[in-house]
Amino acid sequence: MRFLKQIMLFLGCMLSVVPMACSTDEPAYLFSYFTGDSRDGLHLAYSLDGESWIALNNGQSFLKPIVGKDCLMRDPSICQGPDGVFHLVWTSSWTDRIIGYASSRDLIHWSEQRAIPVMMHEETAHNCWAPELFYDEPSGLFYIIWATTIPGRHKEVPVIESEKGLNHRIYYVTTRDFETFSETKLFFNPDFSVIDAAIVRDETKGDLVMVVKNENSLPAEKNLRVTRTRNLEDGFPTEVSPAITGDYWCEGPAPLFVGDALYVYFDKYRNHRYGAVVSRDHGQTWEDISDRVSFPEGIRHGTAFKVSKEVLEQLLRLQEQE
Repeated sequence: MRFLKQIMLFLGCMLSVVPMACSTDEPAYLFSYFTGDSRDGLHLAYSLDGESWIALNNGQSFLKPIVGKDCLMRDPSICQGPDGVFHLVWTSSWTDRIIGYASSRDLIHWSEQRAIPVMMHEETAHNCWAPELFYDEPSGLFYIIWATTIPGRHKEVPVIESEKGLNHRIYYVTTRDFETFSETKLFFNPDFSVIDAAIVRDETKGDLVMVVKNENSLPAEKNLRVTRTRNLEDGFPTEVSPAITGDYWCEGPAPLFVGDALYVYFDKYRNHRYGAVVSRDHGQTWEDISDRVSFPEGIRHGTAFKVSKEVLEQLLRLQEQE
């Protein structure tokens, strides 16, 4: 029913003969994700309401990974710059010190893939997981943030046997052009093991929201928390909110404003399904709507972002041609 409703709404907009009735200024929403064993590459889904997501390109990959020692594409994060170019970063390996990068003007045709050597200077760094992109308008900088474990670097936390040696913190670099990058620095250093940080701007309140996963395993947390700042250069307070997710393990938060509603989508990886919570009061209270959202089968950790209807139309035309 939701699928039919979205198609009718989209076709009604496309076919309208009254220019204002089409509301071309209204956004569409895309979701980047991976599936299966991480080698299939970049997948995209779209939504018009933030709750029903439909696979694009008939569920086929838009870009297959060729960088990194394992040639994986996990956790694909996409951010559109002020010039309209889409930038993509991803986890290229479970135990690599680089992240993958490519760019596109239409999400269909992609540049040559490159490795960004964000942790090559840290010889003992265990990983570079779940890189996320965020464009900071005040500074004109793209921030790339990701999780890394460097043994012995940070305050140890109790862990279960299978996670021994993993104690993550969030690091970052900045860039204006994805050619030159700042020195890698520590970005977020709470008193718990933290992964999967993602940032969204709250235009109404004029601040930034960061959703992170508390990765502690003894006792198990594996839930999502929130912290806020008014200035990205100042960083985020390490005092985070109580868990905004329920009594289940989840990861890969993808925050997205749909109107005034703040959605946070996440991978319920033990349940092999996707879930979501929503706040309609800018993060004061949260409602679990996991039973209300629908996603393509097999979807794994990705990011949600807003695009113009023109971008979506081009992606849908590609699908029709196949």
